[in-house]
Amino acid sequence: MVYASGIRLPCVPHLYKSSAPSGFNGDRRRKIFAGKSSKEFDASPLIITASEKVLVPGSQSDDPSAVTDQLETPETVSEDIEVRNGIESLQMEDNENVEIEDHGPVTLQGKVSSEKSEVKSEVGPRSIPPPGAGQKIYEIDPNLLGHRQHLDYRYGRYKQMCEDIDKYEGGLAAFSRGYEKFGFIRSDTGITYREWAPGAKIHMDTPSGIKDSIPAWIKFSVQAPGEIPYNGIYYDPPEEEKYVFQHPQPKKPKSLRIYEAHVGMSSTEPIINTYANFRDDVLPRIKRLGYNAVQIMAVQEHSYYASFGYHVTNFFAPSSRCGTPDDLKSLIDKAHELGLLVLMDIVHSHASNNVLDGLNMFDGTDGHYFHSGSRGYHWMWDSRLFNYGSWEVLRFLLSNARWWLEEYKFDGFRFDGVTSMMYTHHGLQVAFTGNYSEYFGFATDVDAVVYLMLVNDMIHGLYPEAVSIGEDVSGMPTFCIPVQDGGVGFDYRLQMAIADKWIQLLKKRDEDWKMGEIVHTMTNRRWLEKCVAYAESHDQALVGDKTIAFWLMDKDMYDFMALDRPSTPLIDRGIALHKMIRLITMGLGGEAYLNFMGNEFGHPEWIDFPRVDQRLPNGQFVPGNNFSYDKCRRRFDLGDADYLRYRGMQEFDRAMQHLEEKYGFMTSEHQYVSRKDEGDRVIVFERGNLVFVFNFHWNSSYSDYRVGCLKPGKYKIVLDSDDPLFGGYKRLDHNAEYFSLVRKSPVDNSSPALAPYFMVNYRVLNAMVLVQEGWYDDQPHSFLVYAPSRTAVVYALADEEEQPLNV
Repeated sequence: MVYASGIRLPCVPHLYKSSAPSGFNGDRRRKIFAGKSSKEFDASPLIITASEKVLVPGSQSDDPSAVTDQLETPETVSEDIEVRNGIESLQMEDNENVEIEDHGPVTLQGKVSSEKSEVKSEVGPRSIPPPGAGQKIYEIDPNLLGHRQHLDYRYGRYKQMCEDIDKYEGGLAAFSRGYEKFGFIRSDTGITYREWAPGAKIHMDTPSGIKDSIPAWIKFSVQAPGEIPYNGIYYDPPEEEKYVFQHPQPKKPKSLRIYEAHVGMSSTEPIINTYANFRDDVLPRIKRLGYNAVQIMAVQEHSYYASFGYHVTNFFAPSSRCGTPDDLKSLIDKAHELGLLVLMDIVHSHASNNVLDGLNMFDGTDGHYFHSGSRGYHWMWDSRLFNYGSWEVLRFLLSNARWWLEEYKFDGFRFDGVTSMMYTHHGLQVAFTGNYSEYFGFATDVDAVVYLMLVNDMIHGLYPEAVSIGEDVSGMPTFCIPVQDGGVGFDYRLQMAIADKWIQLLKKRDEDWKMGEIVHTMTNRRWLEKCVAYAESHDQALVGDKTIAFWLMDKDMYDFMALDRPSTPLIDRGIALHKMIRLITMGLGGEAYLNFMGNEFGHPEWIDFPRVDQRLPNGQFVPGNNFSYDKCRRRFDLGDADYLRYRGMQEFDRAMQHLEEKYGFMTSEHQYVSRKDEGDRVIVFERGNLVFVFNFHWNSSYSDYRVGCLKPGKYKIVLDSDDPLFGGYKRLDHNAEYFSLVRKSPVDNSSPALAPYFMVNYRVLNAMVLVQEGWYDDQPHSFLVYAPSRTAVVYALADEEEQPLNV
């Protein structure tokens, strides 16, 4: 049971500690108000009671405007503002008070029961700056000048929206607090339920009653055992049981190393895991691996588990499969104690088409929160598409983003499906070539782009330490430029092309891999726009696709991953390339890095959510898996087992993260690719003060291989994929020191004393490698290395303060 003071409400039993509140008084009465405000409504107001009778609107009229009118666009604001003010002050004046007695359980539409929403004032000097000139984008990228008309129009729409929000709502900070006005709100005088549903009547479902939709702003919903529909829960535990955050949120790190995770499938057992187990078992693992942020998928409630959380039904409610809202808060607080940022995979690009549990047809109309007709339907995702030009849709989505930051202390978001939002074609059956006309034209959904600008404005203005990441495959220019400068305002773009490139290459023979193609994919990003690089995410792990490890090693993973058995050529190749692929992606692909849980150790097989047989609308039969959870879990035990080869891959991933933590190479301004040799299959580049050497050749190793470097001095190996700890063959001496030579002044090459240094490339003295100085691969200095086949080695200056060897 979950309970509010004086009202007992049903919930899923196993999630809660007790079945009845201590000190519960069934005779205690509460008052819930609904009625006319000083701004007159067209019909009598909504009355809510907790009796056994079905709740309906007031006695005289069922006019839908009794609840509220729709405010579609800023153009209609002036004529409808009185209605909106009426909504905001619904319980303030001329209210008809209704006494509420506890007569047993009551739910909304099969659906409501208990949460307390406290009105919170702004803390500290947080504010959203006014719009800037929006012109700096043309300095950053002069190619945008050819599309200035579109971009200036876009920015003008954004500025007009800001002005309208300031005028009619008191600013974006107030506008984004819709959760303090809509849904179930408790105050000193009672509990009020408000809803924007211009095409409906509102009913409450009692044991005898009518079953309608779960409230749009519900903060918690559950699926009772043995039932299909969800029940909305008015979640309101006693004050002494509410979770209180104990730890401050970490500061935003300079470079992000993100561990993408799904709480439900994070157990080693074939079950749905809990927030509590994830907090206690998985968060410490993420910290040990060296990541500094965890990105949690499937947070928003979704009635269909196999949607991976992307078909959201209740936008303000955390998924009840894994526990209570307080359990999620405890998880986030523990992450903060460990110094981990917690990012939420938020879905504002579409919504579930579930009529029973979600927003679809909420007020009985096709175009309530969504575009009507075909524009409001995503044919590939089978979901509904928001109308970002609707005033109340903006309020709903902006408030939703703020709710998770404010109430749950999330440290930022990964916005899903942004490409689908920004274009009316949703990126479907469109190949983006980079031509700017593809981004700025009639196919662009300017309303959606303006929403993204507004939400990034809100995030960065009110939560300066928060992180905003957008999933965009199109390469939209200005995507990661601040809104004030004319950009869309994200901090990072997900570099989705890298994962696609690796899958393309893994389908080819090693002999057909092109070094220049790899480098181009890794470095193909816009100036001053940061990217999150990843070799694979959850997308590549889903059933129907393969993880990189499974592409590389396939069925050999079942029989040859034990260290007490001989390996196979396929396993040797797979483990070597798995490490190289991940390191070059991190080293060259972006300013942040992401890994999906389990892939750090080469998790075998794929992800397959429990499902039953189904027949698609086109008649195609899709077999189920007998509703099995066997492949909907993460076998962390494989990566931890010291008798399996998975352990070496996990240790290498851990070493990668700690290398970046120490040297911060992902955010260094210095990045230079000095070699991409198609014959040798070698790539050499510098990132910060580190020199990366990759030899992708399948059987050729190179002695005395000369690599260029920017700084002179003594270099040492700081990461070696061939280390036995990582499942390698120890072909390199980690005690060796690699020196570049510095000349104090020009010398005569014919000098006998110096001849040895200029007639030969190097000499070895006590494991020191001396190298001829001079330009090489467009670098001012160089040194010689041994580059074994299928290895990646990172060299660092041993001591930047140490004087280099003089000759």
